[in-house]
Amino acid sequence: SLSDSFKLCLEFIKVDADSLTCGAAVHERQDRITEDIREDARWSAAEKEAAKHRIKAAWSFLVYGAAGRVIGTLDVYVDEARAPTTEELDNLNQMARLAGIAIKRQRDEEKLRTSEARYRGLFENVVDGVYIASREGEIITANPALVDMLGYDSVEDLRAAGNTTVLYVNPIDRERVFARLEAKGFVKNFEYRLRRKDGTKIVVLENSRAVYDDAGNIVAHEGTITDITDRKRAETRVFEEKERAQITLQSIGDGVITTDADGNVDYINPVAQDLIGRDMRSSKGSCVTDIMTIVNEHTRATVENPVIRCLKEGRVISLAENSVLITANGEEVPIQDSAAPIRDRIGNIIGSVMVFHDVSKESRLFRQLSYQASHDTLTGLVNRREFENNLIGALEKTRDNGDETHALLYVDLDQFKVVNDTFGHTAGDALLKQLTELIQKCIRATDVLSRLGGDEFGVLLERCDEQHAIAVAEAIRGAIEGYRFEWQDSFTTVRCSIGVVLVTNENADVAAVMSSADVACYSAKDMGRNQVHLYRHSDASLRHEEMKWVSRITNAVEEDRFELFFQPIIGIGKKNGKERGHYELLLRMRDENGELVPPDMFIPSAERYNLMSTLDRWVIHEALTELADRSADGEARYTLAINLSGTSLSEDRFLDFVIDELKKHKLPKGAICFEITETAAISNLSRVVHFMQTLKKLGCKFSLDDFGSGLSSFTYLKNLPVDYLKIDGHFIRNVVEDSVDESMVRAIREVGHAMGIETIAERVETKQVLEKLGTLGVEFAQGYYIARPASVASFEPWRDVTDSQLLA
Repeated sequence: SLSDSFKLCLEFIKVDADSLTCGAAVHERQDRITEDIREDARWSAAEKEAAKHRIKAAWSFLVYGAAGRVIGTLDVYVDEARAPTTEELDNLNQMARLAGIAIKRQRDEEKLRTSEARYRGLFENVVDGVYIASREGEIITANPALVDMLGYDSVEDLRAAGNTTVLYVNPIDRERVFARLEAKGFVKNFEYRLRRKDGTKIVVLENSRAVYDDAGNIVAHEGTITDITDRKRAETRVFEEKERAQITLQSIGDGVITTDADGNVDYINPVAQDLIGRDMRSSKGSCVTDIMTIVNEHTRATVENPVIRCLKEGRVISLAENSVLITANGEEVPIQDSAAPIRDRIGNIIGSVMVFHDVSKESRLFRQLSYQASHDTLTGLVNRREFENNLIGALEKTRDNGDETHALLYVDLDQFKVVNDTFGHTAGDALLKQLTELIQKCIRATDVLSRLGGDEFGVLLERCDEQHAIAVAEAIRGAIEGYRFEWQDSFTTVRCSIGVVLVTNENADVAAVMSSADVACYSAKDMGRNQVHLYRHSDASLRHEEMKWVSRITNAVEEDRFELFFQPIIGIGKKNGKERGHYELLLRMRDENGELVPPDMFIPSAERYNLMSTLDRWVIHEALTELADRSADGEARYTLAINLSGTSLSEDRFLDFVIDELKKHKLPKGAICFEITETAAISNLSRVVHFMQTLKKLGCKFSLDDFGSGLSSFTYLKNLPVDYLKIDGHFIRNVVEDSVDESMVRAIREVGHAMGIETIAERVETKQVLEKLGTLGVEFAQGYYIARPASVASFEPWRDVTDSQLLA
């Protein structure tokens, strides 16, 4: 009944001791009665407005809410100045209490509605399944997430499926859930499997609680169900990957150590435990530098652990060569090692992994191969290539110090072939070994002695003048001349010719020095052999002699004094008796008196003065015209092997000549096999590859001669389309006694087998060697034990003769 203007006045009443009646009541927390507004100073500001509405008295009664909190006042404004009667006072107090109760109820209802709306939204939208089910297993309610999780269309569809028992893959799981509910009143993180509507199975995690009636009996249970199928699959994959990684680390042949970001060991696999001599228990948590001591094999200086470096530098670190691990018991193990940082998703280094392995066997093999590449296998001396490397060093010293002089002695045994022909190659080898010891006694320990070739030695005398060089050469010559070689109740003597050349800063290069020494040696031979000759720039005798050989070779070609010999190549092992005939053709020359001239007498001069191409052309023409198989079956019944020189391969028109000869005679496939030395092939690689590819299209085969004489053999082999590898005779000769030679032969055979290339062993001179080669899988053999070279005048391809009948 109050006017709007008066209501507006009441809207802004402060809760204050000096406020109007209602404001003061709330401030003082007690009912207040103003009997006459005009006499109450607190109404002075609103007196006129009250008078306008004829309000003379104001009564305010406090309205209480929950917990006795004042939530407002019940105000009565009277049109006469007076206090309420006792009855009015009771009624108004009662009304204030009822108003408080009504307001509280209204607010509670609003909170409940808000709470219900919030719960319903959560219930409807939460990603986990939420449910309430009776003790008997009937679904009372379920949220959409659970319905979707189980593959049903609606809650009604889920209820229609029946009791919740049907949802459990293993019904015992439901019994276990209820056993826990009855025991504890709740279930926490219980994992089991549920069956979806389509029959597929999912893994879930349940959290639920029991719902009790007034008597404390479980009447229902409610909770959440989380689908953890994907997580379980991921966990399974992670476990499987971890298990595979663990098994791999346990099984691999490398040592593996992982560390944290500070370099402390997290894991060490069994191989690493064996290598360092410590187990996992004693190593875990230790700094990697405490369990691994690495030093340089040569300097003995401690090497910084790659793990520490990779953690500092954030990159992969590899150990330097010649690194040695000192094990817990003090043993030294050569190792190869690399360490890499382990990073988290944002790139921070969280640890490292180090992989290392024992390279003792590889180191030994490398040393053996390195030794083999730089040393002569028979005498143990450095070979020609290593000798020339030493000579390069000597030349460099003379250029740095013009006053420094060195000397080179070129020692060539005279008539060494007589020893081989008389006593056999085994005796010749023994003589070379003994002469090696003899020469070593004549020189200083700092001098370099080398076997340059079959019966040729080189001696590099460092810081040596002419007089001393001549003296040393004479000492060597005299020692060899006075040496008595005994072999199987017989004896013989040998002599040598020695060329001496001074090594000064005037020498152009190694080739010039070696050539001068060669000339000086030939001059010594021209002087009657068993001589020492110091090279002079005026020396011409050797060249003159070589020119005479050029003339003799030319005359022999014109007078038809060259002839061919042949030597059979037989199948051994699995190939024994199963292969067609295979024969190597060998060139021989007769002098003016009809006597045979050894190849090593005329071949070097022919090679030096480019006559080999002429000789190779003669051999090819004779072989194809007179000796080659002319079977019309498409496949040759036997193969002729023809040696080609590096000189011929370098000649531009030589390939055209061979093609013309092949087309002229129209030979069957496999009738001709060209043998090319490894040295010639490597020095003319691209030309030789083209040569081979062209002639293979015309049915020719190719054999790589003297294979294995250098470490480059395997490197270049893959580029050469060869059919056979002729294993260098140096490896064959001692294959029975020498494990290194055996390993080399086996390696060559295995590489050949892997590439589809058959192997031929040269210089087979004993039964034991032949049998050994068979066990190693070598397919073919050639040598004096099988058959000696014979003139082609007696050549009849042995199609019906067994290999055993060929053995000499």
